[in-house]
Amino acid sequence: MAGLPERLTRAAATSLLAGAVGGVALIAGEMLAAKARRYAKPTMGLALRTSMGPQSAPQLRLVLLGDSAAVGVGVEWLSDTVGGQLARLLADGSPDTGQRHVLLSSVGVAGSRSTDLATQVARALLGDRPDVAVILIGSYDAASGRGVDDSAGHLGQAVRRLRSAGVQVVVGTCPDLGAARSMAPPLRQIAGLVGRRLAKAQAKAVTDAGGVVVDLAAETGAVFRADAGTLCYDGFHPSADGYRVWAHALYPAVAKAAMTGVGGS
Repeated sequence: MAGLPERLTRAAATSLLAGAVGGVALIAGEMLAAKARRYAKPTMGLALRTSMGPQSAPQLRLVLLGDSAAVGVGVEWLSDTVGGQLARLLADGSPDTGQRHVLLSSVGVAGSRSTDLATQVARALLGDRPDVAVILIGSYDAASGRGVDDSAGHLGQAVRRLRSAGVQVVVGTCPDLGAARSMAPPLRQIAGLVGRRLAKAQAKAVTDAGGVVVDLAAETGAVFRADAGTLCYDGFHPSADGYRVWAHALYPAVAKAAMTGVGGS
């Protein structure tokens, strides 16, 4: 994660603080402080694969794609990841949906950008087709310097490929980077602005491609800003509580997708 504040710094210095020498110096100092932090590393990686719920219940194949959020960087137990918590909610079900036997997997890779989704989609479609795909992407796109429309376009292409294969798709757009305590103001505020611009472009691309959008920044940003406990020790990646907040924000759309998909019938 150390590269994220650095790239945000370069983008900020170029586009927002050009000519403001004092501002650039302040941002540069914040970048050095952010780089010195100890950031969480992936502990599960591609091992994020499990099943939950009664064997006798209808089966649901759920796959996660995206960046560190899709593999649970920041927590050590699969059950604490956003995927694990979503799978548990789906497995337990409700009077309307009933219980499910959820087969959970992830093809996400920490540090991924939207340009990496093509490879992840190919991996997700190997073997048995998933019923529902959840894509969590945006933090590294916001810091890459690539145009938001270009990043959103790659996301839209990934959603379109999954939908063409008969997979229901739910996308959690770029989270509220302005809640990250690993960056000090004003870098934190700049990150938040860039993230919101990207989330807006992502939402349009996903909708046009036939996917369902969950605006994580709008729905959960206030919680992350108010409660430091939603982030793990590095002040950037979510904690188990943070992933739980995301899972509950995503759940209504994912549960509806599960009922709509072929595997949800």
